[in-house]
Amino acid sequence: MDEQIIAACDGASKGNPGPAAWAWAIADASGEVGRWEAGPLGAATNNVAELTALQKLLEATDPAVPLQVRMDSQYAMKAVTTWLPGWRRKGWKTASGSPVANQGLVMRIDELLAGRTVDFVYVPAHQVDGDPYNAAADRAASHTARTQQAAGTSLGSALPPPEPQTASRSAGRGQASAKGRTKTARSSGGGGSIKAKFPGRCRCGQPYAKGESITKNPDGWGHPACKTAG
Repeated sequence: MDEQIIAACDGASKGNPGPAAWAWAIADASGEVGRWEAGPLGAATNNVAELTALQKLLEATDPAVPLQVRMDSQYAMKAVTTWLPGWRRKGWKTASGSPVANQGLVMRIDELLAGRTVDFVYVPAHQVDGDPYNAAADRAASHTARTQQAAGTSLGSALPPPEPQTASRSAGRGQASAKGRTKTARSSGGGGSIKAKFPGRCRCGQPYAKGESITKNPDGWGHPACKTAG
């Protein structure tokens, strides 16, 4: 039995919401991308795409083998490593009592995580010499979001080439999403992040410190990555 499966997953939405897709990539014994898959989602948000990518990866891997998942989405990572236990205890409600966003996806992921060993690793996106598996999943998700055609090794597809890093592409991945790659992401309503004048508590239940970047959300102020987590 393999000691550990090394994999990455990513989602993309061209407009947030807009044409979206999920993708995952799994390393082979030589350290190269051995398998990858990507699927279209029609019109969806970045958060839905990110969670779906994780769900599809968990469904595609052997639950008896320990799994390492590399992700660049702070929202999806916090959802499963930080917020999920509390949401479950509260009957799938947030700290403010609101229904958990994307509840069906979160509950399915909770089921898939039960009884298996999964190690989540945050990796920054779009870095020179960054994580190769996350980069592969990112490329596959972005390409499939545009084409809305399923692709992957099981379909005989070649991994799409890297895309040029442009301002428009960054916007396509969602300025107001919880990807966590910018400190001053602007929402569609024109609001942005500010430095907290006083310590407080975010809607996720975790505190933020004085001077930490916070963003307005439907329940008040909190971590930028939690803006759409409710």
